[in-house]
Amino acid sequence: MDSMAQTPEAPRGARYFVLQQYFLRNGGQPGRLHAFLEKGLLAACRRLKAPAPALVLEALVAPHMPQVACLTAYASLDQWLETRARLAADEGFRAALAALEQDAEPPYEDYSEILLEAAPYTPPMPESLPAAPQPRIFELRLYHSPTERQLRALHDRFAGPEIPIFHRVGIHPILYGSTLAGPHKPNLVYLTPFESLAAREKAWNAFSADPEWAKVRAESIARHGQISSVIQISLYRAAAYSPLR
Repeated sequence: MDSMAQTPEAPRGARYFVLQQYFLRNGGQPGRLHAFLEKGLLAACRRLKAPAPALVLEALVAPHMPQVACLTAYASLDQWLETRARLAADEGFRAALAALEQDAEPPYEDYSEILLEAAPYTPPMPESLPAAPQPRIFELRLYHSPTERQLRALHDRFAGPEIPIFHRVGIHPILYGSTLAGPHKPNLVYLTPFESLAAREKAWNAFSADPEWAKVRAESIARHGQISSVIQISLYRAAAYSPLR
């Protein structure tokens, strides 16, 4: 079993998640960023006993590649802001950041920071995932809804019949949430680990062919219209030093 370093300040039943996405170019940027995240950010969070990224991910298929993403859980917005302030004041973290930025080439093209509010039905963040025979695949999906009313209907569908169908066919997301601050609102965002690309394809094929899902989807459209009008999908693998992988 892979172990995930939990700290007292990072409860498994998190209310908020911050998704950071670093957009890079090929060359030296990915290696420099990974060194900073592993030896600068994660090390500082352990030293400060502060919430640390549970996942550090490298994009396999995404709108911008290369890309590195970090996902961190927080119990409150105050905890997120306090962690940022503590890192900014930490001498070791500041030194690691200075080393990242000292090269003539910028460390990344740019980065985004998306604040997600956990859905009431999101499961506790796992402490570990079962050992896999090969590097695991993580699929990030964003479903954009045309209106807030339809987003509520989408959440109700997930919390009601959809998740049991997911589980029956082998889809087990570890996070469900909606963007509080960030692009493509209103939306539902969820993250799912798969043992392999083949396992992912098998699960989604089974879901698409499931007769109960066909009924649930038809009833949903009849009642609320097309409540997920745009779907964005990105595939990642965990970095070797990612606490959860």
